[in-house]
Amino acid sequence: MKLKRFALALAGVGMLAATAATGPATAAVRTDPTPGIAKGNLKTTPNTKLASGGCQQDVGFNTPTPAINDVLVTPGKPPRPEFYSEFRFVGTRLNTTWYGVKTDAHIYTHGLFVQGGTLYRSVTYFDTDNPRPTYARIGSGWSSFTQLVTSNYAITAPNRSYLYGLSTNGSLYRYAASGATFRALGHFPGFKGFKAMTVISETPTYDTLLMTTKAGALWTVHIPAAASTKPVLKLVRSSGFAAYESLAAVECGTRGGTLVTGFDNDTDSIYQYAMSKFNGSKTAVTSYGRVPGATVPGTGIFSITGHWNQLVGE
Repeated sequence: MKLKRFALALAGVGMLAATAATGPATAAVRTDPTPGIAKGNLKTTPNTKLASGGCQQDVGFNTPTPAINDVLVTPGKPPRPEFYSEFRFVGTRLNTTWYGVKTDAHIYTHGLFVQGGTLYRSVTYFDTDNPRPTYARIGSGWSSFTQLVTSNYAITAPNRSYLYGLSTNGSLYRYAASGATFRALGHFPGFKGFKAMTVISETPTYDTLLMTTKAGALWTVHIPAAASTKPVLKLVRSSGFAAYESLAAVECGTRGGTLVTGFDNDTDSIYQYAMSKFNGSKTAVTSYGRVPGATVPGTGIFSITGHWNQLVGE
């Protein structure tokens, strides 16, 4: 049984009605306020079949309210968006992937965010109609980071969780989760011209990031788990991706395909792509174009997925 994409709960029928009334005609709004993981779709044990057959992408964003909202995007020409209603949150500068978890006691998501120069962990509970976010301070010193992403390998032991940060000094930093904080694993220089990034592979021996440059190129960055090994970069496309301030990715199909969404802060819009198993310039890239009606008024986007869903894009 495959894991289905986790989607945020609606804050209530009143907010749903308001969203439907003000949203563009091309944007659908879900009528069921119950989060997907409340329906028994989220396993509490690993999904050993790594790549699911489903192809939808749940994209979250922080709004100026401040609040969290998300849009479930089905690929097509044009892509089809389905919105949930926003719920109150704190203002954030950066957000990492939200992972959905279902236990006997709770339904919740967990993720990281940066407010100013401080890193926090958030846990949001969806046990009632009103989502209940909680926050825990991890530490300061994150002012120089322009991008943060997490990898989460949960299929077999030993499990691991890494945090990657792109700094204004031109280096890519890596941290390992260690209890309630993170342990520095060093950094890789040579990333001065890079702009946006997301994770596309999580395996026992390596992670792969998908990164754009300020000039618009698209690269994969293969990072072995061994601390002493340098990343391997492969050019996917030399141009066409300069507009995006942040990226989100999710696995698609059974052959290592990936859905990628790019966020353009200048127009508050998102664009969706389907990409084959990544293999440098041989990677097939299908552009579905701008997601109609999906106005994203925040500072960036992030993926929302199940805790046991693994990215296998490379």
